[in-house]
Amino acid sequence: MDSGIPLEGSCFELRFEPMRAYGPRLAFPCDQGGRVNLDQLKERARHNYLFARAVIGRDYYFPVVSKVDRERVSR
Repeated sequence: MDSGIPLEGSCFELRFEPMRAYGPRLAFPCDQGGRVNLDQLKERARHNYLFARAVIGRDYYFPVVSKVDRERVSR
């Protein structure tokens, strides 16, 4: 895994939107290309990320990279 991918202070996130109304929305810090540094995620987040990737097209839509509004996050 590329250790140059930022996690702390990342201004991008990879968002997984559920295909059903009751599913949780998931978001993970990533770089501009949508690459997530698994080594820096906590265990639960890593499991959620791998799960969401595994069920794309069944439970989750394809993820999108979104820019995070730093002012909104810091409030």
